Amino acid sequence: MAPKGYRWFDVLVALFVTSLVISNIIAAKLVAFGPWVLPAAVILFPIVYIIGDVLTEVYGYARARRVIWLGFAANLFAVAMIWLGGRLPAAPFWTLGVYDSPQQAQQAYDALLGFTPRLLVASFIAYLVGEFLNAYVLAKLKLRTRGRFLWLRTIGSTIIGEGADSFVFLTLAFWGVIPTPGLVRLILSHWWFKVIYEALATPLTYWVVNQLKRVEGMDAFDWDTDFRPWRW
Repeated sequence: MAPKGYRWFDVLVALFVTSLVISNIIAAKLVAFGPWVLPAAVILFPIVYIIGDVLTEVYGYARARRVIWLGFAANLFAVAMIWLGGRLPAAPFWTLGVYDSPQQAQQAYDALLGFTPRLLVASFIAYLVGEFLNAYVLAKLKLRTRGRFLWLRTIGSTIIGEGADSFVFLTLAFWGVIPTPGLVRLILSHWWFKVIYEALATPLTYWVVNQLKRVEGMDAFDWDTDFRPWRW
């Protein structure tokens, strides 16, 4: 997977995939940040976009595209294994130490780790749309700016990518369930929270990108890249 001679590419891939899979697991919990009610995944999922920015900026769109598909495959595999684990027969003494019966423990497992088909499809589609838009916009802006203004590329691509992710996921998941005004507020709160997160992380992103470019001797420009997302 790693381009020959690059020391940190595999580390970034591992962080990207791990952050993505964990984000989808912890998203079951809703938390309150002042007036905002958001899934717990908001503390981690923006990191997926930040790592995606770093991969595209340093190694190029084509390699970032492979990582996006790898993350999709890993997440699909995790969902399949969680579902299969839930379908296996429970041991008669399995109570998780807090429940009175295996049936109650199974209900807790399903409530926290189970996936409804609508939410699952919405999540997968939103991930692909958001990540590919994020990588595409960053790569194109890099060509337009001739490699200058990294902050413009990272924040600009996040505004587009995270905006698409929030809109697609929440619309597909909750259209007809949440009244339209409430859905619009939910989309906007998700979107701007993630954009603010990315903006606050900009100094760290600058440092990581500059260190990687120096260590790897790599600063990709996608002049001749085929940007079709389905290419491997």
